[in-house]
Amino acid sequence: MTGAPITRADHAREAAVEAALGKLDLDDKARLLAGQDNWSLPALPGIGLASLVMSDGPIGVRGVRWTADDPSVALPSPTALAATWDPELARRAGRLLAQEARRKGVHVLLAPTVNLHRSPLGGRHFEAYSEDPYLTGEIGTGYVLGVQDGGVGTTVKHFVANDAETDRFTVDNIVAPRPLRELYLAPFEAIVENAHPWGVMAAYNRVNGGSMTEHRHLQKEVLRGEWGFDGFIVSDWLAARSTTGAILGGLDVAMPGPKTVYGDALATAVRAGEVEESLVDDAVRNVLRLAARVGALDNAPAVVAGSQLPAPLDGDALAREVARRSFVLVRNEVRDGHPALPLDPARTRTVALSGAAARDARILGGGSATVFPPHVVSPLDGLTAALPDGALTYRVGADPSDQLAVAAQGFELRAVCRAADGRELGTVDLPSGMIQWVGVDLPDGVTYDELHSVEFTGTFTPRESGDHTFGTRGIGPLVLTVGGERVWEGEEGLGTSTDPFNAFFGERLPRARVTLLEGECVDVSLRLTVPRLPGMPMDAVAFSLLHLGPQRDPGDLIAEAVEAARTADTAVVVVATTTAVESEGFDRTSLELPGHQNALVAAVAAVNPHTVVVVNTGSPVELPWRDDVSAVLLSWFPGQEGGAALADVLTGAEEPGGRLTTTWPVALADVPVTDTTPVDGELHYTEGVFIGYRAWERAGTTPAYPFGHGLGYTDWEYESLDATADRATVTLRNTGTRPGRETVQIYLAPQAAGAPERPVRWLAGFASAEAGPGESVEVTIPLRARAYQIWDEETHGWTTVPGTYEIQAARSLTDRRLSATVER
Repeated sequence: MTGAPITRADHAREAAVEAALGKLDLDDKARLLAGQDNWSLPALPGIGLASLVMSDGPIGVRGVRWTADDPSVALPSPTALAATWDPELARRAGRLLAQEARRKGVHVLLAPTVNLHRSPLGGRHFEAYSEDPYLTGEIGTGYVLGVQDGGVGTTVKHFVANDAETDRFTVDNIVAPRPLRELYLAPFEAIVENAHPWGVMAAYNRVNGGSMTEHRHLQKEVLRGEWGFDGFIVSDWLAARSTTGAILGGLDVAMPGPKTVYGDALATAVRAGEVEESLVDDAVRNVLRLAARVGALDNAPAVVAGSQLPAPLDGDALAREVARRSFVLVRNEVRDGHPALPLDPARTRTVALSGAAARDARILGGGSATVFPPHVVSPLDGLTAALPDGALTYRVGADPSDQLAVAAQGFELRAVCRAADGRELGTVDLPSGMIQWVGVDLPDGVTYDELHSVEFTGTFTPRESGDHTFGTRGIGPLVLTVGGERVWEGEEGLGTSTDPFNAFFGERLPRARVTLLEGECVDVSLRLTVPRLPGMPMDAVAFSLLHLGPQRDPGDLIAEAVEAARTADTAVVVVATTTAVESEGFDRTSLELPGHQNALVAAVAAVNPHTVVVVNTGSPVELPWRDDVSAVLLSWFPGQEGGAALADVLTGAEEPGGRLTTTWPVALADVPVTDTTPVDGELHYTEGVFIGYRAWERAGTTPAYPFGHGLGYTDWEYESLDATADRATVTLRNTGTRPGRETVQIYLAPQAAGAPERPVRWLAGFASAEAGPGESVEVTIPLRARAYQIWDEETHGWTTVPGTYEIQAARSLTDRRLSATVER
């Protein structure tokens, strides 16, 4: 594989790298490969090297502190970004994140996640793009190009086959060479070839017996050797477990610090003759090259100078655009001669909105992707602003949050840090009742040496009268006070989870039930005496104040929503998952919506034939009522502007632009690939190359909504297809009454069966087309040679399968409009 052309600036950077390397002794080199804290590598002023700073960044740049003091733009989830089927929009999103990173002093984003949707049960499904490797590679390429346009590095992750969360630190994923190459490695390969990322993150898991942070074959022979990758390889946090294994296997940087398998341990291994110093030099070169690229190494020209930065982007506007372009309208029935959406102002004077997520929007998934936006526009906010005064009513209807959640709505909190003698060391305002301080992520003036206790303190104003449950999550001695009364005191030990992060955070536990009145403010506090745990790889403080509001009778809540919907012109129901359902750290066991949300939809639809359901989830859920409602709109986790984008789409100011990037099942029982639980430490990918729509077509099972499906607000006629083996040109016409955007999908279907066994068809290309009413537009879509190839397990290489192929121009996998045959 050929890399990017070598420029004069590249030569200058390489010269600076070699000059800097030549000035370092073994101890400095080993130290440079180990995190100095949770987010950065050490500065080495003697060679003009600044500290390299990393940050989580799939949907926003949090920075090095878990705090809302410096808020971050929150874009829609990666599943949403991919649902736009628009690499150029992904590139613009990347440029915005680079802009945010530079503002926060961050050099490298820990993103994008390009693992595949192997199973809809995967807990981190929302953070990955698609079940299809080609689409994943295209969106990931756009993202990486955009971030690096802004002079900020990326780390394409998690390399590789990190497709589920169960036992993610220890699982050995057994994957045959062909599916490994054709599916799981394919997005990484495409991004390396087309975007030249400056970093890759090695995953926690094993693959075919080898730990990924030590996997010489995949990291050195494939990633670097075959593909020509010249960036740095960083471990996932706490993934590196062996000094010699990691350096021999090609891992450059072990994170986080200060306790890692590199640093002093690596220098000792070299001096003991266990590791050649030349391997250390290779790793240091990769880190210095990264520093040179981002402008953190003296005498090395940054890839993007300040004068070359992209034009500034409006974060709110782009977040809103991505959201509406990502929404997938999967059902839009015509009743009384009119489609359910967009809402017709002449026919829709009143709207009854229900669902807890309409008021308290779920805008992002749980885990390391969490950021704290400057504001959030909920569906209730968005529709209230868009509709005439008095047109909208709201009822809760059903609340999926029947479990303790981090204290947020109605709470105003700050954290107070104290020394053992009671002195106040520092304070910080909090966006919610959760602290995750790791390494240097402490309030100004606070150090771990002096820190003895941390206290959440502030007020809570209930929005409902009744019994409120308060709880805690965290380890160590805790004291909980509500309304001036100490309601619980005790100590929690480490949790039993096999995931060390979850074990450290502890269990969510109810502690006290307190009767409170709506609108009456009470004082609350939760104090943790910071535990000192021997053997911890990093200094950290992590605990949470939890809350659950009064639990009303579900039947009463539904009845209230039904009465409001009965007389409304249109009913809009928002259903959602919770952080207890979709989050990093665990997989799902069900695709059912939590709580009584299905009952709510069924009851509202029974009294209002014009019922629109908005599905606020990051990944597929069962929709047993889907044929009984007039419209279903998938809004994913839509980011901070989600409610405004929803109002745009429902009112027809904008068209929903999304198409499904993963197959949406009727029921979990129908899903061809569901296994996420290892047996005896191993998870076998026995399905081979048949995941996603490939598996659905092989099984002959009909899903609720197929891959690529999505409706707009206009109609399209596919007029002609001109195809060769290398490209497809499609002419299509907007036959509707308003401007629209269409995603033209090209599938490749082999006409001869037999060995090797292949899917019925696969995505080989796509493009967006825009046209006004009555206008025709032409798109030409290249077809890459790889689309005709398989990985030959006998020759250990790519081979073209000759024969006749049908080129299919389609609106979705199952809505194929035109076809032509070609020979390869």
